[in-house]
Amino acid sequence: MHALSLYLDTSVIGGYFDVDFMADTRALWRQMEAGRFRFVSSVLVDQEISRAPESMRRLMRETFAPADVLPMTAEALELAGHYLANKVVPPDSTDDARHAALCSVSRFDYLVSWNFKHLANVRRESAFNAVNVLQGYPPLRIVPPTFLIHGHEEKDL
Repeated sequence: MHALSLYLDTSVIGGYFDVDFMADTRALWRQMEAGRFRFVSSVLVDQEISRAPESMRRLMRETFAPADVLPMTAEALELAGHYLANKVVPPDSTDDARHAALCSVSRFDYLVSWNFKHLANVRRESAFNAVNVLQGYPPLRIVPPTFLIHGHEEKDL
């Protein structure tokens, strides 16, 4: 069985240390360590956490090999522009559009986020996917860690 590729946004890195999200976020990490998932992120996340506490920056360095930190591409910027033009997210949420675009152009299995307002909700996912279809990209699944960890539990994890 191949490991699913998960694009993690900044909220998931922060969730590792946030009391409200810690249990499920850390369960996701344990499942990655057990080989169930492959984590990928981006320079966008790296930039966003550059102002975060050292613990978050250290987690980013320890979790993601350089090859698993995607560069921002012209293709992703163009797709993000389509999301913004179609009002999938508000103009001040450019980074959220870019996360979705990077995940879409890279054709990852899931975008994982604790951002329920602009990413991990049914209405936004549908809107991202409407644009993806028009632009020739596959559907994008956007889920919180909770949706991925359940059903994979084992007593030894």
